[in-house]
Amino acid sequence: MTVLEQLNKEKIMAMIRGVHPDAADRTVEALAQGGIRFIEVTTNTEGVYALIERWRKTYDRDLIVGAGTVLDVEMAKQAIASGAQFMVSPNLDEEVIAYGAMHHIDVYPGVMTPTEIVRAIKFGAKAVKVFPTGSLGGASYLKEIRGPLNNIPMIASGSVGLNNIREILHAGAFAVGMGGSLVKREWIESGNFSAIQRLAKELVHVVAEERATH
Repeated sequence: MTVLEQLNKEKIMAMIRGVHPDAADRTVEALAQGGIRFIEVTTNTEGVYALIERWRKTYDRDLIVGAGTVLDVEMAKQAIASGAQFMVSPNLDEEVIAYGAMHHIDVYPGVMTPTEIVRAIKFGAKAVKVFPTGSLGGASYLKEIRGPLNNIPMIASGSVGLNNIREILHAGAFAVGMGGSLVKREWIESGNFSAIQRLAKELVHVVAEERATH
């Protein structure tokens, strides 16, 4: 099964951004125990490449670990060298997509408009990240944009949480990217990693229910 196929099955990509390495390790442990299988750690996180390398070894086949906020080829090089299994960007950069393709690593670029979505696919992206989904109109925007572009896998990212994940999936999201709505900063700062684990379990349960009914 390809990384993209596994993402479609799992549906949830958890994003870790700007968390201290020690807390990041505990966060990933909580997410994994809660049933999350896709982890994106952003390049503006301290020690990001060491974290990717460590989590690849620690969790081996249990997790799929990728780099987020990959803005240029230099970042892409470091991400792939550290073992990233996929890369995510907030923007559309053709050079990053090409570099990923050359190394057989999926790149999911950030897009907003139909023009950007189609351009990303033309340049070799296997899926796109519709970002910021919440600010663009949430499920209603996704549903409308998928009308003419329903053959393109779209990852909804931005303001997706337990309150609207069903609605987003019903609108046709291929998967969802979840940052602060799952990896809550106040929980990390207070050491409440069990809360992250519980929320992860709830979200995974929702996905399992959706899979069973569709």
